[in-house]
Amino acid sequence: MRRGLRLGVALLAMALAGSTTAAAAAPAGPGHFRPPADSLRALAAPTGLRFGTAVVPSDFDNPAYAKVVGEQFSVLTPGNEMKWQLVEPTRGTYDWSGGDRVVTFAQAHDQLVRGHTLMWHNQLPDWLTTGVSDGSISNDQLRALLHKHITDEVTHFRGKIWQWDVANEFFANSWDPHPLADGINGDDFWVSHLGEGILTDAFRWAHEADPHALLFYNDFNIGGEDGTNAKADAVYAWIKRMRAEGVPIDGVGSQGHVDTQYGYPRQLTDDLRRYASTGAKVAITEADVRTFVNNATEQVPTDHLAEFAQPYEFSNMLKACLAVPECLSFTAWGFTDAESWIPDVFPGEGYALLYDVHLNPKPVYTDLQDDLRLARHGAPHRR
Repeated sequence: MRRGLRLGVALLAMALAGSTTAAAAAPAGPGHFRPPADSLRALAAPTGLRFGTAVVPSDFDNPAYAKVVGEQFSVLTPGNEMKWQLVEPTRGTYDWSGGDRVVTFAQAHDQLVRGHTLMWHNQLPDWLTTGVSDGSISNDQLRALLHKHITDEVTHFRGKIWQWDVANEFFANSWDPHPLADGINGDDFWVSHLGEGILTDAFRWAHEADPHALLFYNDFNIGGEDGTNAKADAVYAWIKRMRAEGVPIDGVGSQGHVDTQYGYPRQLTDDLRRYASTGAKVAITEADVRTFVNNATEQVPTDHLAEFAQPYEFSNMLKACLAVPECLSFTAWGFTDAESWIPDVFPGEGYALLYDVHLNPKPVYTDLQDDLRLARHGAPHRR
């Protein structure tokens, strides 16, 4: 189960009036955009933290959506538009338009971009998975195609991407066939065909294509969310070994998908510090906090206590990042409940983000503002 951002925000479009172009929301150019002083991005800036969101670039056409994206966030992640399925839907034919649009918007609003993702077992082109399945693409050819894909994509966006999620979700979970002690999931599409060494190859290929981009390993349940912390232990051991061997892994992305029914992961701060102890940077890359709701359309919590638990857990994730100087960015996986992936994947749950389905800021938004205000006077500065 995975979190591609929903491709439309029909509810948002109906709720908000205005022009169908975002031109009015766009500033003159880089260096000229000034966000509101009480915006999340402005409040985070004194500590050097980048506050971000995942975006659906087609929704930039809605002026109200574009206004929030530009004013509130200083780093953007395309939810789908840099995944292989979308950038090369037909073999040998690239479509960079979605990713280019995110980059253009970011440049106009003095924002950075997280590239997501170069190698993952989901959202692969049909021509690729079908070819591997029917034997028309051999393992040697698959390796060559991956090398070309990483090189071509990173080269296309060279100099425009701050952080790349090079490898995404490779480590075993407690419910996988392989035990967590084995670390990397042997049943993963890439590992099963090309072996564990393909991870280090991918980082080296990405580094060759853009030596200045920060290269991240990105995964979920690696901040203590699984209770045992076994997956975090496995990722930490692997990162430590890979960096000691000179593999160009610059950072670890802890996704931060949390559910109020399971409680807040108390080991998150310590896990971030552990990854940082290897010399790696860290980031919260896909934060959201889901809870049970009345329906997928309105997303009103069914338990009034969840209205307190949701901002509490979001706030604690942000505080964990602020406590670790190596935590460079905190990214929510979208900002409005109207486009959240949660209701589609977890039926009966929602209310996971910072704005409600009508694009109104929720209590969590105010709590995060308060956290960032306090951090200006006590959180260590990151460089």
